[in-house]
Parts: sequence; C-alpha cells; structure tokens
Amino acid sequence: MRGTDIRIHLTFFLLLAWVLLSAWSAGGPAAAFGNVVFILALFACVVLHELGHVFMARRFGIKTPDITLLPIGGLARLERMPEDPKQEILVALAGPAVNVVIWAVLTIVLGASVQLNVLDAIASPSQSFVQQLATVNLILVLFNMIPAFPMDGGRVFRAVMAIYTDRVRATRIAARAGQAMAFLFGFLGLFGGNPLLVLVGVFIFFAAGAESSDAAMRTRAHQARARDAMITAYEALTPDDTMDSAAQAVLRTTQAEFPVLDTDGRLQGILTRHSIIAAIEADHRAERVAGHMTRPIPTVHLATPMDEVLTAMQDSPPGVAVTDSSGAFLGYITRENIGEWFILSRQ
Repeated sequence: MRGTDIRIHLTFFLLLAWVLLSAWSAGGPAAAFGNVVFILALFACVVLHELGHVFMARRFGIKTPDITLLPIGGLARLERMPEDPKQEILVALAGPAVNVVIWAVLTIVLGASVQLNVLDAIASPSQSFVQQLATVNLILVLFNMIPAFPMDGGRVFRAVMAIYTDRVRATRIAARAGQAMAFLFGFLGLFGGNPLLVLVGVFIFFAAGAESSDAAMRTRAHQARARDAMITAYEALTPDDTMDSAAQAVLRTTQAEFPVLDTDGRLQGILTRHSIIAAIEADHRAERVAGHMTRPIPTVHLATPMDEVLTAMQDSPPGVAVTDSSGAFLGYITRENIGEWFILSRQ
C-alpha cells in the first residue's frame, strides 16, 4: 500500500509451521492445508483491520510507516496518535469496524452461522470455513474492544478519559487497566494450559507500559525544542575518509554515531559504530566512509518542537540532524540522548 509497508515478523512463520505440523499429525495433509489456509485468511482480515486504522488516520493527516504481522495479531505503527480525543476514537474504532463489516458479509451475504466455540474446533469438519472466519472476526471485535491498552478499546477509553483530564493521566489509567488485563490473561493461560494466552498477556503488559512512557515523553517534548537535547560536542568524518580512519575515531571517542560532513560543513550522512565494526570485520578498511554511511538523514531546526523531532526520528535509526536557518549543520540528536534528556529534564 502506498506509504505503508506491510512487514511479516519471523515468529509469524513459526506460527504457520506449528499449525502445519500439528494439523498434519492430527489429520494428514488435507487438514494441514485447510488449517494453513484458514490462518492466512484470518491474518488477511487482521491486515484489513489495521488498514482501517491507516485510512482513518490518513484522514487526519497522520501517516503510517508500516504494519507488522505478529502471531498474536497486527500492529499498525502510526507516526503519532491524534491529539483530539474525538479523532483518536474514530481512528481506534476504524479497525474493529472493518471486522464488523467482514462478519456481516460472511453471515448476511454468505449465510454463515456463528458458533462461539469455533476456536476449540478449528480443525473439525463440522465447522465450515466461512463459519470459522465469521466467528473469529466477531471475536476479534470483542477482544479489541476490551477497554485496556494496547487494544483499540483501551485507546477509546483513553480518549474518553482525556476529555475530562489531561492526556498523560488518561494514558496512565488506561495503561494500568491494560497491565491488569495482562495479569489476568497470564493467570488464565498458566492455569488453563494455554501458552498463547500467556504470550498475549506478556505482550499486553509491556505494550501498555511502553504506551504510558511514550505519552509522558511526548507531552513533555511538546514544551521543549530541538536545541534542548542536541549533541554539539562531536568528532566528524568526511565522505573521503577511510573506514580505517573511522575505526581510529571509535577508539579515541565515546561516540556511537559520527556525522559525515563535506568541505562546506554540510551533513552528508551519519556513520554508526556498528557499520564501522562490520566494515573492519569484513576487511573493508580501505573503503571510503561515503559507501557505509546512512543517508538521507532527517533535518530539523533549533526551534523545532521535540515531539516533531521524535516523529522524524521514527524512520531514522541513527538520529536526526539539527541545522540553522541557512541549513548549516549545528549538531544531531539520537534516541539515546533523547532518553537522557527525558530523564535529566524531570523536575
């Protein structure tokens, strides 16, 4: 899809392999084929669910760099969530709304009857493919509307709370609800012998905590500027320097990233310590820095709000460059010193 990459996590293929082997041992190749096709159809519905979020977010000018498929579902990475609670509610509801539409088509148009025990009998010949898919889409709606982070219902809950209180406090409440739900899933999974439920609980717990931290950081970042966190003391390299010279710079400094500047002081890219070590290990000492640096690098100005810096940094692993009004390079910002700024700026 234009502007949004769909990525498949390695563990998704492990899930397919597990389903294939389990079904094959239980019912032979026909059962294995049917189960794999069902899993693929299910995750096609998950992708459509995430695209619902993507298209609604796009209406509010929010881009979605990618969608990642995991064994427990999909994850659309929006560059930011809407600040307006009403917009956030619409973005959150757009995903489950897609599953409702799919369910309606399968039941009303194709005549599927819904059986809530379908997950216990996915491989049963008495359950039709359409019935299975319809029921699972309904379950996806109910599961996603649980009012706890990071589910869509948690985002709706946070948005409603944000109408009456500040966004950070609303996020904290929704995150705690999500972590309480994670403990419940983990408890049920451990004592019910369901490892997938335990995995879901672990994912929800850490995702909820990360959401709460991100909201707190972005709220504080809205009040700060790029100048507050940029690195100004650094050693730079030139595009024509050799990787051996870069390796010497690693030894005599503590930098993890090295700006690469031309003779006019303009940023050409950033060379990371990881790239330098990899080049040395591959015996590329004589090669030029220009062939190993990361480019292009997002550019912000001194007065750019820090939350915009965070957004720009999402697609730039080495960091972002800070320039003055004429475009002259002044310094750079990395994820590490953003974290240090966040900790040290607490009052």
